[in-house]
Amino acid sequence: MSFYEHVFIARQDLAPNQVDELTDKYAAVIEKDGGKVTKRENWGLRNLAYRIQKNRKGYYVLMNIDAPASAVKEMERLIRVDEDIIRHLTIKVDQLEEGPSAMLAPKNKKSNEDILFDTNGEEF
Repeated sequence: MSFYEHVFIARQDLAPNQVDELTDKYAAVIEKDGGKVTKRENWGLRNLAYRIQKNRKGYYVLMNIDAPASAVKEMERLIRVDEDIIRHLTIKVDQLEEGPSAMLAPKNKKSNEDILFDTNGEEF
């Protein structure tokens, strides 16, 4: 089986529990075809960069999927005909990310990449 990251944007006029029901519905499609959803993240109602089908905001949801390609294709087919989903994107990845995604990770944590050093190796 392959690993996928799938993000969809649902319409702004849905209730949060309706967005959860959509996520459950598409997770069930994956599980029916022999895959599993390893992580679900609801990023909440966010502003869109531009209007999509008269929507200025949308509910973003991320799903990490471990499934055969046929299961993902079936899920995408169902999403294309669903009027509540305004955009979606599925990407095949080498491995699934553990822990929270970059959207939910704490922003005040300083990593080694953020620390600057001078030519003597001393931290600024």
